[in-house]
Amino acid sequence: MSKGPVLFDLDEDAPQVDPSLAPPPPDVAPVTRGAAMQQAAVLLARRPSVLGRWFWSLLLSILGLAISISAWNWAAGLLAATPVLGLVVTILLLLFCCTLAAIAIREAIAFARLRRIDETQRAAVGALAEDDLQAARRVIDGLRKLYANRPDAAWGLQSLTDHEGDILDAGGLLGLAETDLLTPLDNAARREVEAAARQVATVTAVVPLALADVFAALTSNLRMIRRIAEIYGGRSGTLGSWRLTRSVLTHLVATGAVAVGDDLISSVAGGGVLSKVSRRFGEGVVNGALTARVGVAAIEVCRPLPFHASKRPSVTGLVQRALTGLFGR
Repeated sequence: MSKGPVLFDLDEDAPQVDPSLAPPPPDVAPVTRGAAMQQAAVLLARRPSVLGRWFWSLLLSILGLAISISAWNWAAGLLAATPVLGLVVTILLLLFCCTLAAIAIREAIAFARLRRIDETQRAAVGALAEDDLQAARRVIDGLRKLYANRPDAAWGLQSLTDHEGDILDAGGLLGLAETDLLTPLDNAARREVEAAARQVATVTAVVPLALADVFAALTSNLRMIRRIAEIYGGRSGTLGSWRLTRSVLTHLVATGAVAVGDDLISSVAGGGVLSKVSRRFGEGVVNGALTARVGVAAIEVCRPLPFHASKRPSVTGLVQRALTGLFGR
């Protein structure tokens, strides 16, 4: 057996491969698809089953009845044992019941305002489709009632009153209402969407905690939808906010708009490049884009008039303005 080095003859015709020409290794990081926003949308848009609604309704009814009977017996026992203390407890319970009644009335008013906006929007769509001038004027009257006590809408209402007599078609009349009355509200709603998209993108990119991005997406989108409803006159309460949020996100999930595509990633703030540099930065850009999509859907739902004379907000434009300078180039 040879103890020296072993030499192997190489074929001189074998191709010489330059290592610099080898293809790069595949990216093992998953492609960012906005997982946090998709999870938040699915959680909020999920409709409870009929059995689940019956369960929670009966459970809350039983608990409410048990608490009411216990409170009544407690107050009656205190009145019998210590009249002064029992009277104080009875007054506190009555004040608590009055507070609950006030909250219920406020929620009912909030639902009524949301329903009025829905009816105004449907009436405007019908007036535009049929070019019905009388229906358009009824829509304008509804807008006057809706924004009668809004100082920020006073100039728009006055301008609408001064010029509506010169317009003799439904499209022009509703277009005038959009231009004079809803343009400042549209600008305020866009700023809310940009702020929410910026917050969700920043938390996703910077905070490494598990589920922190999902929590940020949930809270930011709930607050954004509520603020947009308030801007357009909805003033949704707690239950009204949940109803409005679920209707917006149910529409997004049903139409597949919550799923982000490659065209959106490449067009928004260099998201494709960021996803190769840092998966968290790429995910932050995509979550911000999906938040903007939710915001645009909320504007369309809460706006009392459909987009006709005014241009519908662009998701790409909103995200570019929201994230300009946040992640750099």
